[in-house]
Amino acid sequence: MSDPTLLQVVAAQVNYRGATLFEDLHFTWKQGEHWAVFGDSGRALTGFLETLLGRTLLQKGTVDRPFSATYTQQKNKEGQVYSFRDLMALISQDYQIRNTAGLQNFYYQQRFNSEAVDDTLTVSAYLHKNSPSIPGPWTIKKVAELLRLQPLLERSVLALSNGETRRLSLALGLLRQPKMFLMDQPLTGLDQESRSAFGDFLEECIRQGIHVLLTTNSHEIPSQITQVAQLAENGSLRTWERKDFILPSASEFNLPWDLSLLPQLLPAIPRSEGRVVELDQVSIRYGDKLILDSFSWKVEAGELWRLSGQNGSGKSTLISLLIGENPQAYSQKFSLFGKKRGTGESIWDLKRPIGFVAPELGRFFPRNQSLQKVILSGLTDTMGLYRKASQQEESQAKAWMDFFKLQHLSDRYFHGLTLAEQRWALLARALIKNPQLLILDEASQGMDEQQRQLFRETLQTILLHSPMTLIYVSHYDQDVPACIDHCLKLGE
Repeated sequence: MSDPTLLQVVAAQVNYRGATLFEDLHFTWKQGEHWAVFGDSGRALTGFLETLLGRTLLQKGTVDRPFSATYTQQKNKEGQVYSFRDLMALISQDYQIRNTAGLQNFYYQQRFNSEAVDDTLTVSAYLHKNSPSIPGPWTIKKVAELLRLQPLLERSVLALSNGETRRLSLALGLLRQPKMFLMDQPLTGLDQESRSAFGDFLEECIRQGIHVLLTTNSHEIPSQITQVAQLAENGSLRTWERKDFILPSASEFNLPWDLSLLPQLLPAIPRSEGRVVELDQVSIRYGDKLILDSFSWKVEAGELWRLSGQNGSGKSTLISLLIGENPQAYSQKFSLFGKKRGTGESIWDLKRPIGFVAPELGRFFPRNQSLQKVILSGLTDTMGLYRKASQQEESQAKAWMDFFKLQHLSDRYFHGLTLAEQRWALLARALIKNPQLLILDEASQGMDEQQRQLFRETLQTILLHSPMTLIYVSHYDQDVPACIDHCLKLGE
């Protein structure tokens, strides 16, 4: 009888990104098991997946992978180069899109410019180019059907919404024909319909003989999962059979920030009055696809709005109008702060009173930008800092780093930070200018469960202190601050 153990970690001391992550990690994955792992540390969850994939440094202990034994013997016999990773796929949260030249030299506005978008492949071409020539059950046609990519096949990959890009990354994982499929927070960024359909996706993966393991939060464990684990930051694991798992009660916590600093960080200034946003019968089209159809909306100063809707419903397009990145704004009946677009204002004038956060922003900062420079770039509304900051500006950045307890990371490259650290830095970047309008697009995406709760309560406190206007995009009710009292749902 074959060994039912697929993968086993025993007494592992794990080094991840230059520091010890786990002191004594134990984990056993057996035939027929499909795992969901949650915990309070996003860094620990990601490091756990990287350990299973063999991308961390093992100081002590062992990681055995019996699932690859037959494959290893076959490749040895054939004299071919091989790795157990040939049988595994990992979908991380930091998925990258490249242009036709194979580079990642995009600028943020490019995704809203119909001509510049042509520098990237279509979804169909991207799948063909990145599909490894590995025999197996998964074809481009099959993954496109399973992940509802058919309507997107002729779209540029750069023009995809965050949730659509996530579905594309899952498709690319399947095209590797994996036996073990690891997914880091795969439900993040997906709308309600896509999250519901994710169970069908898992069902088909399992039916085709794939063993799945995903990190998630404790409230989103798909029914196809058979085993549940809670991972502590030190690497200790509590495990349950899915049928025995009881949702943990919500933990109470106090905000760790020094709230007495808020009057200094966000000093009282004259706020705009009247209408901040007005769109009158706005229509936005890309080629034959109509994104916004005769859309009208009014936002008054001081209002707090939640913006929701399915992936691809037009949320990103609407936000691109508000932050001055969409060139189609000039042909529309559209006003910001009482001024019609196209009446002589520069894009910098438009951006000055607006703070903006989106998870994909992090992809567009140059690799040589430190955390401090990223925060300072909020004052210039550029993707990075390209001039010497004044002493006063550096003091502002330092104050925000002190507030969010990021000061020890000030000189670290932004791209080397954890996703949670990046999210706090981007929030500081948006707030450093004390904006009149704050736009947050899935701003806590990539954070672990506890960090998302902390982000929500922090934002609630800031909004109660400052009279800024808010537009908040989220697919998750539990991420929405309680003070938000207006809602707009696109696609209805």
